[in-house]
Amino acid sequence: MGLISAIFGNPGTVQAVAGGVAQVAEVFTPSATRRMELSAEAQTAALAQLGAEYQLAPQGWFDRFVNGLNRLPRPLLAFGTIGLFAYAMVDPLSFAQRMVGLNAVPEPLWWLLGAVVAFYFGARETHYFRNRAVAVPPELSTPTPVQGEDTSIPTAPAGDVNDNPALADWRATVR
Repeated sequence: MGLISAIFGNPGTVQAVAGGVAQVAEVFTPSATRRMELSAEAQTAALAQLGAEYQLAPQGWFDRFVNGLNRLPRPLLAFGTIGLFAYAMVDPLSFAQRMVGLNAVPEPLWWLLGAVVAFYFGARETHYFRNRAVAVPPELSTPTPVQGEDTSIPTAPAGDVNDNPALADWRATVR
């Protein structure tokens, strides 16, 4: 450092020249530190944008009311079915009259009811079924041939392609 100080004079000049060289070097080779800072800023901005997009809106009384209504049908159906069994045991004659009335409902109406119930309860299950991630165990990802098994591709048997009795009969009926 003594030689450089003797050439440039005081230590402040040496530091200024070194800073200038560093700035010129960054023109030709980008600063890794600055690149990491910019990458972190971009990632933070992307996460902030994603968080803003998926932020839940504040729910009003109507939203809470509808969410509560959407949770009612399953428990009501379950308890209603148990109630039907209790009703059948308490008053069998009245229960039988109600069942005779249900027997008078036309078949297409039962199909419609089944479709409505299936769509209502099946939509949520279908949504989860479609979006589930299935992990394939590594041993099942690529099948391995059994020892001694012939892994070659089978070829077509030798012979005349036109020597097909079923095809010949069909051709005779078409003509």
